[in-house]
Amino acid sequence: MFADFLSRLTAPRPAPLGEGDARLALSSLLVRVARADGTYDAGERRTIHRILMTRYGLDTTEAEGLQQQAEALEGEAPDTVRFTRAIKDAVPYENRLEVVRALWEVVMADGTRDPEEDALLRLVTSLLGITDQDSHRARLQARDKAASRADDAGEAPAAKAPGPWS
Repeated sequence: MFADFLSRLTAPRPAPLGEGDARLALSSLLVRVARADGTYDAGERRTIHRILMTRYGLDTTEAEGLQQQAEALEGEAPDTVRFTRAIKDAVPYENRLEVVRALWEVVMADGTRDPEEDALLRLVTSLLGITDQDSHRARLQARDKAASRADDAGEAPAAKAPGPWS
């Protein structure tokens, strides 16, 4: 289903991605990070759906379609490095930083910071060319955003598992 996309993405010198392909690569990376701990729960799915709607100005149906494509592509994709390289090549630093912030939101969506998710996010952040300081700030912003959403919903904030970037 995604043979052409994957062949372009894995080419020795891939051309910069068009907007639609960059969206799909980012969305697939969000799914990959959500699945890193071996689960892909409803909270993570809702978080990805919300990110796609907000980031790209999509309606519910469009975001659902993109998310379904991303889930399928993530299952077929060879490795995280190629997604990351495509995103790095396709978007400027500030937008990549937004990608890292979105990835942290996904990691925190289930209320725990799993070691596999942390390790994958450290790799992705490095491959995206994001500094440790900026990644730390992005993580704190994502944590604060999650706490604010929980407050707005009248829920207790999700428990935070300690991690190397705590």
